[in-house]
Amino acid sequence: MESRLAALLVQYRHAFVVLSLLLVGAVSFGAKYVWFNGDYRLFFKPDYPQLLAHERQQANFTKSDNVSFILAPADGAVFTRKTLAAVEQLTADAWKIPHSIRVDSITNYQHSRASGDELATADLVRDAANLSDADIAERRAIALAEPLLVGGLISRQGHVTAVNVRLELPDNRDAPNLATPEVMAYVRQMQQDFQAAHPDIRMYLMGLVPINQGFNELAQRDSETLAPMMFVVVLVVLGAFFRSASATLVTMLVIVFSLTMSVGFMGWVGYAANQVNVSAPTLILTLAVSDSVHLLLPYLEGLGQGRSRAESMEGSLRVNLSPVFFTNFTTAVGFVGLNFSDSPPFLELGNIAAFGVMATMLLSLTLLPGVMMALPVKVRPGMGEEAHWRIVDRICEFALAHRRRVFWVVLVVSAACASMIPLNDLNDDTVEYFEKGVPLRDSLDFVQENLTGVDAIGYELSSGEPGGVNDPAFLARVEAFAQWWRAQPETTHVLTFTDIIKRLNRSMHGDDPAWYRIPEERELAAQYVLLYELSLPVGLDLNTLVNFDKSALRFVVSVDNQASRELIALDQRAQAWLAANAPGMAGPGAGVSMIFAHLSQSNIYSMMEGALVSAILISLTMILSLRSFKFGLVSLVPNLLPAAVAYGIWGLLVGQVNLAVAAVFSVSSGIVIDDTIHFLSKYLRARRIDGKSPADAVRYSFSTTGTALFVNTAVLVLGFLVLTMSHFTVNSSLGMMTALIIGIALFFDLFFLPALLLMVDPETRPQGAR
Repeated sequence: MESRLAALLVQYRHAFVVLSLLLVGAVSFGAKYVWFNGDYRLFFKPDYPQLLAHERQQANFTKSDNVSFILAPADGAVFTRKTLAAVEQLTADAWKIPHSIRVDSITNYQHSRASGDELATADLVRDAANLSDADIAERRAIALAEPLLVGGLISRQGHVTAVNVRLELPDNRDAPNLATPEVMAYVRQMQQDFQAAHPDIRMYLMGLVPINQGFNELAQRDSETLAPMMFVVVLVVLGAFFRSASATLVTMLVIVFSLTMSVGFMGWVGYAANQVNVSAPTLILTLAVSDSVHLLLPYLEGLGQGRSRAESMEGSLRVNLSPVFFTNFTTAVGFVGLNFSDSPPFLELGNIAAFGVMATMLLSLTLLPGVMMALPVKVRPGMGEEAHWRIVDRICEFALAHRRRVFWVVLVVSAACASMIPLNDLNDDTVEYFEKGVPLRDSLDFVQENLTGVDAIGYELSSGEPGGVNDPAFLARVEAFAQWWRAQPETTHVLTFTDIIKRLNRSMHGDDPAWYRIPEERELAAQYVLLYELSLPVGLDLNTLVNFDKSALRFVVSVDNQASRELIALDQRAQAWLAANAPGMAGPGAGVSMIFAHLSQSNIYSMMEGALVSAILISLTMILSLRSFKFGLVSLVPNLLPAAVAYGIWGLLVGQVNLAVAAVFSVSSGIVIDDTIHFLSKYLRARRIDGKSPADAVRYSFSTTGTALFVNTAVLVLGFLVLTMSHFTVNSSLGMMTALIIGIALFFDLFFLPALLLMVDPETRPQGAR
């Protein structure tokens, strides 16, 4: 059947070229529908529980999309005329940011004072440039004694402050997001102008909008730089290997058309480009090389031996049809394993890469033969054979001569490495997604060390009735919850309505510290809140903490940067406290930090499930491919062990399996088996058809595939190492770990697999299909 199909592909090559080009055009046309979606919500399925809880809070209270300007005076003192004037001006300018709805700072903090039965509120700092030293000292004392400010907008030492801007961004997750870039362009210009005017005050940017834009910019930078860089690497490697411009050109055509079809596929199925799936072209680019190398090398050798173009191509197709199909199929199966991900971008990455791999296979079997046979090739005796590296023969003889020693040494070393897998911690840290040195990461680290935590958990605490937030019993439970949180070592700041109501109670009693407590009567609390709301300026109301009908409060806790599992455990402690002390008030912890924490943990375990399913499907594919249950199982050993060794090494050197590293097994499992399929298919061909001994069959596999395995591995490793240059650690970790597994897999295929074959297929066994 393979011989017949090979003959048909050569005989009707012109028709296949035309059909393949038409298919390329039709599929690639879908690229016009692709756009970049930078919304953080794309990481979650629409019904993800933590996302729903977060969006409920967003609907009931002021939205949490924000930009924070972090200011660090060189003299380490915020409360000076110069710095306070700068903060005051920045606060006023921040209201002009597109989509801004609220600006909070120490200068416009609404400090309340009572005069008889009247309550007056005013900005804590006005006309800062003309304040006396005594006035500044008074403002400093007030600010550093206010729980609402300390650890949030002002550091405990008074050396760093923040101006926080809340934004009402349009909900356009299904269309290009123009608001975030617009906001960030305006904010960065503000930063540039501020630094020029105040060189002695260092400004950092953070907040949900800068983080979102940071993800987007890193992804776009990767797509613009890494794929072209890899394209150049592949071009150089193939040119040096083939020593044929025609062979290099046709391989480039296959790669380019595979990429355009993959992007078109995204458009047709409705995938928007995002921070994760933009790495798909780099994956496809590297994988597209393998088929071309295996098909073109025998073709060039055939020409060098005096055979015609048709005979040479037909011979190459006949030998490689089955391996090419099954290598691409198993690779696609590995990528499809990403469909188990709880995060849509990883699911999309798997489907795009799987489609690209199968498109590569189709073009390699249809477009490549026809175009290559039409291109001029300078035929010379022995052409193609010079690409065979002599070191391959020496490795072969070494592996045969020392097969038992190699087998046991490799097995023991593999077991030792695999024993270190438990050192890996299945955990994730969103801050670590950005490498040190990236401005956003520097801002996050600075804020963490000098002002407040970068992770936050929000709770919607319900009183159960309209106006219930004024109930002293309810407020007492909220206050107890606040005190519990402040006692936790991870807490840096608690934003709670009870601090406001206690301050109002104190103000209405002549600022007597003894009255800094929750009012004892519901009507009195309601009266205080009404007076306070009437005195607040437009834009600084209580909607950030109190919902419309005053039935629920928003309670926000900022904590030190926590890895996902620790953040979830912290929330579980809080939930346990609520269940024991205020069961009717309990609500799920929400916020962007929480939904990413839950996603990281659930995605890590779902990826492990996907890896298991992929391994089972690949096993069945190998058994069918090799037409042998025994050799199908044998093939799994040199493909599972490299991953075990790599994860063991990762556990020793890194120790943390994050969202990206958990996906590596599914990504790599189908890739590393490619070399094994080519090696085993040639081995079984030599045994079954040519009647060679096991040792000679191993030599035949080395001679026909050994050099190609080196070249394919070099391209793959270089391709994935290019990903390590990304400043987005999801991509760099994926690249590093996959390159490690692929490199180890080549060693197993060249040294361990021959020894294993000679052990399970001894010389005395009769020939025939196995």
